[in-house]
Amino acid sequence: MTSLVAKRPAAGRVGRLGAGALALVVLLLLAFAHLELGARDVPLATLVEALMAYNPEQFEHFIIREMRLPRLLIALVVGAALAVAGALMQGVTLNPLAAPDILGVNLGASLAVVLATAFGLGSLETLPWFAFSGALFTSLLVYLIGSLGRSGATPLKLTLAGVAVSAFLGAMMSAGHLLHEAGFERLRVWLAGTLAGRDLDVFAAALPYLVVGFVLALLLARQVTALALGADVARGLGIHTARLRVLALGCVVLLCGAAVTVTGPIGFIGLVVPHMVRTFVGLDYRWVVPLSALVGAAVLTAADIVARVLLAPQELATGIVTALVGAPIFVALVRWQVR
Repeated sequence: MTSLVAKRPAAGRVGRLGAGALALVVLLLLAFAHLELGARDVPLATLVEALMAYNPEQFEHFIIREMRLPRLLIALVVGAALAVAGALMQGVTLNPLAAPDILGVNLGASLAVVLATAFGLGSLETLPWFAFSGALFTSLLVYLIGSLGRSGATPLKLTLAGVAVSAFLGAMMSAGHLLHEAGFERLRVWLAGTLAGRDLDVFAAALPYLVVGFVLALLLARQVTALALGADVARGLGIHTARLRVLALGCVVLLCGAAVTVTGPIGFIGLVVPHMVRTFVGLDYRWVVPLSALVGAAVLTAADIVARVLLAPQELATGIVTALVGAPIFVALVRWQVR
């Protein structure tokens, strides 16, 4: 890993526990705010009543239980998935710019889902597999291009390869929209990254893969810590680096593919959140992975609140908000860390 995080001393165990506790408190506050705020604000007393003694005949209870609560659940899980995927990518590639959106993984998964939906190839159960295939193909293509030349897959070459592949996939997406306008138009909002109107059936179909991805990320955390300190350090500790990268790739494909299936491509969370977390806990991925999940869930929840209330009663796509907020936050983090 580069010196972006190494210049900041890692917190001790107490500091890491404090950071985790703070992240959890902020997440809980944001969760309540997400349920309360919207085109129609709901008083806290009514919110508690809707959660504890649901009455489907009361309109505000219906809004909370049938609309906002499922949307909150999706925000929490997808935000956590994207952040953990970004953390793993940065750890195993030793590239601080690695992220599902920067390296084209989200776009590859999105293109596969769009093609399957537009041409009637996918069902509810198979859509995640199309997303996995697109994410895996894009990951391998980026790595193959980034590995060309004597120096192999350097962080800079991987980033440039990701940008190039993303541009190519974006062009394919535009061409497909022109050739099959009716099919692509149905997914126009989804392609911007949105939590509005998401189908819980799609979320339920993707959830098992998300759970497997989270568990695998936690199991790999200790080895990724060694690899993030350098490939030579990892090999010196007896870690099979090639196998670790393959397992990490599988984990990223599961998390990103399932997340994209539910909400479409949402950017900057996988890029920004790991940097925020490592600023406070250092390079120990036993802490980075779970804290990235908490902070990623909080960031996407906050972004979705902004998307709903900024132009109420109209909504922005949540992916637009994450891009608008994530870019300046990332610049600020870089400036602060390299001072």
